[in-house]
This record gives sequence, structure tokens and C-alpha cells, in this order.
Amino acid sequence: MDYDVVVAGGGPVGLMVACELRLGGARVAVLERRTEVDPTIKGGAITTPGAEVLYRRGMLPPLAAIQQQSLDRFHAFMRERNGGDGDDGDGAAAGRGLGFVGHFAGIMLRADLVDRTEPGPADAGPAADVSLVAQQDIERLLGSRADELGVDVRRGVELTGFDADGEGVTVRTSSGPVRAGWLVGCDGGRSRVRKLAGFAFPGTDPETTCHQAIVEMTGTEELTVGWAATDTGVYAHGPMPGRVVTVEFDGPPSDRNAPVTAEDLQARLRRVSGVDVTVTEVRTATRFTDHARQATEYRRGRVLLAGDAAHVHSAFGSQGLSLGLGDSMNLGWKLAAVVAGRAPEGLLDTYTSERHPVGARILEWTRSQVAAMRPDPQSRALRAIVADLADTVAGTTYLTAQLNSAGVRYELPGGHPLTGRSTPDLELADGSRLADHLHGGRALLLDLADDTEVRALATGYADRVDTLTVGCPSRPGLAAVLVRPDGFTAWAADSGAREGTWRAGLTEALEAWFGLPGERPREFAGRETGSYNHPGAHAS
Repeated sequence: MDYDVVVAGGGPVGLMVACELRLGGARVAVLERRTEVDPTIKGGAITTPGAEVLYRRGMLPPLAAIQQQSLDRFHAFMRERNGGDGDDGDGAAAGRGLGFVGHFAGIMLRADLVDRTEPGPADAGPAADVSLVAQQDIERLLGSRADELGVDVRRGVELTGFDADGEGVTVRTSSGPVRAGWLVGCDGGRSRVRKLAGFAFPGTDPETTCHQAIVEMTGTEELTVGWAATDTGVYAHGPMPGRVVTVEFDGPPSDRNAPVTAEDLQARLRRVSGVDVTVTEVRTATRFTDHARQATEYRRGRVLLAGDAAHVHSAFGSQGLSLGLGDSMNLGWKLAAVVAGRAPEGLLDTYTSERHPVGARILEWTRSQVAAMRPDPQSRALRAIVADLADTVAGTTYLTAQLNSAGVRYELPGGHPLTGRSTPDLELADGSRLADHLHGGRALLLDLADDTEVRALATGYADRVDTLTVGCPSRPGLAAVLVRPDGFTAWAADSGAREGTWRAGLTEALEAWFGLPGERPREFAGRETGSYNHPGAHAS
């Protein structure tokens, strides 16, 4: 094999998959047809799960610095709009700095109405304060990270085809063939890997034509800052200078690849807003729709999908990139374990069973936003009710939690409330936080009660699981937590748990995810050849 894994697509999702694979010891090549980061405007924000992924790998400080630059631009924009007067954002975090934490169908969710004592908003730690980071900035950050880890990123090289067999995949590229054990398609919504591999991709057809752009324009005084619904559609202005979005319910575009011109943008913005703006220059622009589709499975033999290659939906709510980063985190450590022989091949089946329901939920979330954006009387009545709910603490807290996937839970054995959920960013007695101990991409057993039996059960896993004995004053009743490399809880126990129950549960979780204690990895891989009856076979 030239590589253990070839990743098709060098955007944020492909680079994140590659970084996770390298942390697990795999030899990885990324094929990216572009020679540099695409400057076309894309997502300008991420939700908390995406920030949490990067936080757990030590990348939060540069994200926070990038966000601060975005906030500075926003404040300058607002000062200009207000005739030189300052705005009331404090710049401490995206939510508090902008005054809102996101939107549902263009209905803004106010930061001061979020109950931050609820489990979802309170569990992510500092990651919850980072969201206003553009996709291109994340791609550059992950590109540097991939270089540090020794990922072979081959820019200007395009996948043209492949042949998969029982032993691996021969990938045909614009610069010659490459042989690898596995192929991961991270090549976007029009994924060539998905199409060539024959993945089914059902879903709903689009009914909108949407544009997003950064432009120079005049006559903007009457444009609403933020999102606004009108009789002809929905539009947005800001939060950055010159940024506009239009949503029109006139069906999908006849040619999605046609250039977006200043004349076209001006006509659409005038039609939706009712304001006679004049667009004098287009700096960057893109066209998109609200089609929503999802692969029925994320793996076919030695070919897997992640990110937009596995699911597409409208950009409303900025959830797409974070969803893809979550796919990367889930898939990366599992595929690396299979490649190294630390786990049987069937472990990869849990990738689809855990991540597919998460993607399906976000597709439903985006479809519901389209319903609340339509300009017909029934939809506008629905929108008014949602707006009323969003003006309450309970309503905004719920919508914010859903926007940030607070309800995600993989169905794993064990009755503890943390099991199967993203582990809270626990504040530990030594001054560190949970995320500080996950940078290396390994599993972590937190012994929070200084229990010799807990540590004894993990002695045979030193090559796969880190063990840390430390107190947790903020959660005094929590005795121990087994955290998977992706940051999700495989097992947890409280101090009052019955001994036999927690001992058996920890043993089962360690064996299920990381094999038998002290076992040679290659022997473990060879023992399983058929289907894998794994506890993560279902998700909700």
C-alpha cells in the first residue's frame, strides 16, 4: 500500500479526518483538486459542536483570535451604520459580542435570553464562546495542523476514479494511481466518490434560490441589519460590511454554475428587500438552494463518506461545517484503530449508526426553517408563532440547544446520564479542563475518586487509554468517566453506584471499544472477521 487511507477532498472535513487518522498512526494522503483555499464566500460561523471538536484538539486559541477579528469588523460596521456611535457588544464571545447566538429561519436568538445553567449551553466550556469563524479560516488552521502531523496533502491532484476490492482501493488521480487500504470521500455535496461508489442519496428537492455575497453598494440606509422577512422572501444584511443574503421561493436556479453578477444580485436584493440599492462591485458571491439529501449509509466496503459528501442541506443555521467536523472526529479514531489492528473492521459500522441520525436531525431542522421562511400566509402565521416563542427564555434556550445539537446521544449500554453524550468540559481540581487531556486523540479514563480498582481495570490498556486521577469539585458525585477519543462518554459512574454494576460496566466498555487488556493489536484484528455486534449499533 502507498497509504493506509486516501482522503478525497482537502476542505475542513477532509483535513480533519486526515489529522485524526494521523493521530491514530495511519499513513494518510489528502487529494485536493484546488491548489489553494477557495476564496469564494462560504459559511461564516460554526456551531458549538464544531468549536468543541477543534477545542479538544488544542485549536481553540487561534479560533478565538480569528473570531476577535470578525467581532472587530462587526463593531466597525455597526459604528458606521450608527453614524460613528459605538455598539453595545463587549467582544467577549460571539454570542455576547453580537447580541445574538444564531437564528432560526432568520428569527434572531438573543444571547441574553439563553439560560446558560441548562446542561447544553453549560457543558461545552470555552468552546461555547466561539462561533464567528469563517470556513476558510478553519481550513487554513487545519491545513497547518495537517502539515505538523505529517499528512501528505497533495494539492492540484484530482480523484478521477477508483477500483475497490477486498484488500484495498486503487485510486486513479490526475497525477497517476495510488493504492490504499481505505478511501474516504470528503469531496462535497456533488461528491464523485459517492456517485462512483453507488451510495443511495435520497431526500427532498429544492424550492428556493439563495445568494450570499460580499458586495460594494450604495443606498443601503433602509436595509434592515440582520435578517428580515418580506412579502417576496427573506434577506439578510451584515454582520460584516457588504455581506448580503437573499432567499427567494422561485424554484431552483436553472444553472447553478452560472456566474453571479452585480446586476443579478442587485435585482434580487431590490426585489426581496424593496430597497433601491445599487450594487457597484461583487467581491465574492455564491448561489445555493435548500435541497436536503442524505446517503442511506456512510460506508460501502472500503469506501466511506463524511461531511457534505454524506449529507447536504441549506446553510440556514450554519450547522453544515460543524456536522462534518463531528463526522470526522467520529470516523477518524475508529478507522485509525482498524488500520492499526487495534479494533475489528466491524467497528466502522458504528460510524453510520451513530452519525446518520445526527445528520438526519439536522436535515429536518433546516427543512423546518424553510417552512418558516415561505412568504405564503400560512407560513408567515407559523413564523409569527415561532418568533413569539423565540422572545422567551424557554424558547430561545430550546432553539439554541437544538441549533448546537445538545440532544445528541449515541445509544450505548449503561444507565448513567452522561453515557453516549458529548462529555462535559469538566473543570478539574488541578486547574485543567477535560479538553486539555484530549489533544493527542487518545481515550481517557478519568478516575475522579482516587479509586485503585478503577485504575486496576485499565492497566492492560496503557497503549490505548490514558488514565488520570484527579478530583472534580464541580461534579463531586461523579466517580469515574471513560471518554472516547472523540470526546463522547463510553461509560460513567457516580460515587453511590453499586460496586459490581460499575465494575462490570467499565470492563465491558473498555473491551467493546478498545479490545481485551494487554492483547496484541494484530491478534485482536484477526479474531473478528464477520459482522460486529457492537453496543453502538443504534443511535438517537
